[in-house]
Amino acid sequence: MIEGIIKKRRSIFPVQYDKGVKVEDVIIHKMLEAANWAPTHKKTEPWRFYVVKSDKKKVLSTFMVDKYKETVVSPSDFKAKQIADKIEQSSHIIIICMQRDPKESLPEWEEVAATAMAVQNMWLVAAENKVGSYWSSPGYISKMGEFLPLKNGEKCLGLFYVGSFSGELPEGERTPIEHKVTWLD
Repeated sequence: MIEGIIKKRRSIFPVQYDKGVKVEDVIIHKMLEAANWAPTHKKTEPWRFYVVKSDKKKVLSTFMVDKYKETVVSPSDFKAKQIADKIEQSSHIIIICMQRDPKESLPEWEEVAATAMAVQNMWLVAAENKVGSYWSSPGYISKMGEFLPLKNGEKCLGLFYVGSFSGELPEGERTPIEHKVTWLD
């Protein structure tokens, strides 16, 4: 049932991924196909994805570490190594982007929200397939246009790290929905 998958969805960080085990491209494709079915106002379908794997991960790693060092006042070698390690530990990195409707026929936040729903769909398929995943939006994400062939009006919203995960999922915790809902009769 979908409710069960929703409740099992968790951020699984790259350090938790199974070392050296690659996620099959067919699973990545299923995740992306699910993303493509997210709700979208005015059918703008603003989500755009760049999938990084294999040797291209090293290029992304070098870029990300360089941008971290350029944008942070006092960069640390420890943090730079963490950035590189997250990429190395991942099977795939899906760079999440949003293409703004050229007519600006709806508010930008709606296109960001649609892209986030697309990512949630990917996350649910990952959970269903026992694949670890994690969305990260570091401060230097605004520099991704130097790495990607972004089109006019396209912006990067983060990186979705994906890796094989055979560990036990932690139990989810939420306060009761009754604390967050007011019924107006």
